[in-house]
Amino acid sequence: MSACLVGVHCRYDGTSKRDARVLEYLENKIAVPVCPELLTGLGIPRPPAEIESGDGFDVLAGKARVILKDGREVTREFLAASRQALKLAALAQAGSALLKDNSPCCGVNCVYNRGRLVRGTGIFAAMLIREKISVRSEKELPAKG
Repeated sequence: MSACLVGVHCRYDGTSKRDARVLEYLENKIAVPVCPELLTGLGIPRPPAEIESGDGFDVLAGKARVILKDGREVTREFLAASRQALKLAALAQAGSALLKDNSPCCGVNCVYNRGRLVRGTGIFAAMLIREKISVRSEKELPAKG
């Protein structure tokens, strides 16, 4: 699961996206928090990243790249980091993943492309899907009741 959703301050700007619905959903469940972007070695804070001209599946196919807001290409770093996160999922024998939407790694339904939110999947989410691991966005959880 995306570490930022449980309160880990690992996002590009040093914040988390702690979500009460996620914490409620996780009660009595085993979860392994992971942040693929943190595994890139780019540190915190870091410039925000976007997938240029596609989504995570396109990055995996070599048809799209990951670009930081400052213009640096970091496709290799994001691929390597997502592979490391996938290894953690395999070690944990994960059957499903709860991920932060809109992220270039964890996006389930949307990612940013040239400053716009577009339909698409992040790199790590795409890898999980290829491995037949069910992915779900925090936005797909029921409202806290």
